[in-house]
Amino acid sequence: MRSAAPDTLPRRARKALEKLGRDIAIARKKRRMSTVSMAERAFISRSTLHKVERGDPTVSMGIYATVLSILGLVDGLGDIADRRDDTLGLDIEEGQLPKRFVDRGRKRSRR
Repeated sequence: MRSAAPDTLPRRARKALEKLGRDIAIARKKRRMSTVSMAERAFISRSTLHKVERGDPTVSMGIYATVLSILGLVDGLGDIADRRDDTLGLDIEEGQLPKRFVDRGRKRSRR
């Protein structure tokens, strides 16, 4: 049975995965690693590696992480959704803070 993920994935997310796959393929080739060697090191089949290099959304995130680790590129993975870089989330959070916390940075005038 085929997964509906490719059909329901937002276009921007699909394009981002496709770019990730292309970048993984380029990094593997720059390191002169064959698909056989990469697949063996990642404990996956060559067909799964092919899916990774196409940015297939049905491949688990763990497999992407493993392949990135083998390539020495996993460090940035934990920063993808870093809360400090989530400007929308920070704006929303600030809007929901009680007024006394939002005003803390301003000097209050004395009466």
